[in-house]
Amino acid sequence: MDEKERGDGAGTLHDGPIKASFDEKAARDQTSGHPEEIAISRHGLKLHPQPTTDPLDPLNWSSLKKHSILAIVMYLYFMFTYITTTTVPSFPELQEQFGISYSQVNWTVAIPALGLALGPLFWSSLADIFGRRIIFMIGTLIAFVSTIGAAVAKDYSNYMASRFFQGFGVSPGATVGMAVVMDLFFEHERGQKLGLWVLAIDTGLLAGPIIGGFMDLVSSAWIQWLTLILFGVLLILEFLFMSETLYPRNHMLARTHTSRIGEAEIEKSELQASDPSEVDLKRTTKLFIINFKPVPGMRHPKPWDSILRFILTFQYPVVVIGVVIYCFSWYWWILSIITMLPAAYVQYSPQIQGLLFIGLLLGTLFAEIFMSGRLSDVIVARLAKKNNGIRVPEMRLWLAYPAILLSAIGLIVWGISIDRAYHWIVGQIAFFLFAAGIQMGNTVITSYIVDSYPLQSMSVITFYSVALNLSAFADPFFIAPWQAKSGFTWAFAAQGIITFFVAVPVFAALQRYGGILREKFGQPNWVNPEYDTL
Repeated sequence: MDEKERGDGAGTLHDGPIKASFDEKAARDQTSGHPEEIAISRHGLKLHPQPTTDPLDPLNWSSLKKHSILAIVMYLYFMFTYITTTTVPSFPELQEQFGISYSQVNWTVAIPALGLALGPLFWSSLADIFGRRIIFMIGTLIAFVSTIGAAVAKDYSNYMASRFFQGFGVSPGATVGMAVVMDLFFEHERGQKLGLWVLAIDTGLLAGPIIGGFMDLVSSAWIQWLTLILFGVLLILEFLFMSETLYPRNHMLARTHTSRIGEAEIEKSELQASDPSEVDLKRTTKLFIINFKPVPGMRHPKPWDSILRFILTFQYPVVVIGVVIYCFSWYWWILSIITMLPAAYVQYSPQIQGLLFIGLLLGTLFAEIFMSGRLSDVIVARLAKKNNGIRVPEMRLWLAYPAILLSAIGLIVWGISIDRAYHWIVGQIAFFLFAAGIQMGNTVITSYIVDSYPLQSMSVITFYSVALNLSAFADPFFIAPWQAKSGFTWAFAAQGIITFFVAVPVFAALQRYGGILREKFGQPNWVNPEYDTL
């Protein structure tokens, strides 16, 4: 059998044969006389995951229900970064209230990022055991209580502790939120849906200071009280409208399909289905409204497996290289801008400083509408048609190059505009370019690593989330001293130069050799629980 006929998302774009990444066994089944009948999309591409005929299968839910749950996921992911930056306009009040330096007040942004980084290592396995819904609700409740602590804190240490647990509580929005997106939508839809998911985190990061600036007119504490209200509304929405999406897919396929295929390959099996209502198994909407029992019908990870798998993910270089380079040569500079904006525009009130984040917000929205998730899906679909219907993860990387260029230009122009006292509109244009690049890049990297290891999506997104938030934690500790020593021009020009000359060659190498690396290092020996069986 010609190698180009194997798989649906696992090759490379280099010259020579396309290598399969996760469909090897299915290909062997085909060559051994066991043909597959598979569901395909209207574009002629194989559906992944393969749907069941079960009305309780999240893939079969109505578009309204799917997108209502997606909206709740986006709400939590919006809060994920909103809590870190909404306090930025109150920096002068916090300095006075707690008697701290500008560097120390920068750390109030870093410490919730540490909670956001550590949280996924705790929550991810629990969400694969007890389900997505209960973890969302417990995390939101922790964030709700912690926000009260931040609002009433009388000293710096108590304030910092509350800020940490705010981040820890909202952290399920990353890995568990992405898992919900994976539960609800097919692979060919995920570029757009992950783009919307990424839009939420980037919008929260940038809308936070705008809203916080106006709440600071009342007091710095009222920034936290508004956050409390937002968490309260979210908790109500989760309870009323968020159904459980963790679905025992392989178990249901095994019980309702006639083919005999191994564990991780069942979801690629024949579509000769029996009646799913005959399967006596509580699942999704039939689970108890507050479920504290393991979701039945699948093999569950141990609670500590998310930590173990995070460590084991270092064996898979396409994930490590892509995520580390994105986070530590590109993404983390957004914290440089956010934390240094009050110092750059010290002549303006906190409310005007908050409004200056609008350039970043508009760039993010523009990129998502015109240049991000949907465009990524269109590019991949067209390239797949030219590649005999084979979807290759490296096809996602084409959008990285214009994104890197936009971010680099934005950083350089903004630094120069501050030192040379250009009109504020120049800074807004720079912000627009930088944020557009960040939004595109975030969508590119998340889509790429999930397409590379779709059966281990929870683990690769855990790795991404930890690295992303560790970079956000680290940046505020060094940016203020760096700027004080070098000035805005050279500090931010250096960041733009690093972004371009590090990220471009690395992503080009990934595009050329990513498939070879996946083949060389093999597949992880675990899968998401929905693709596992008892």
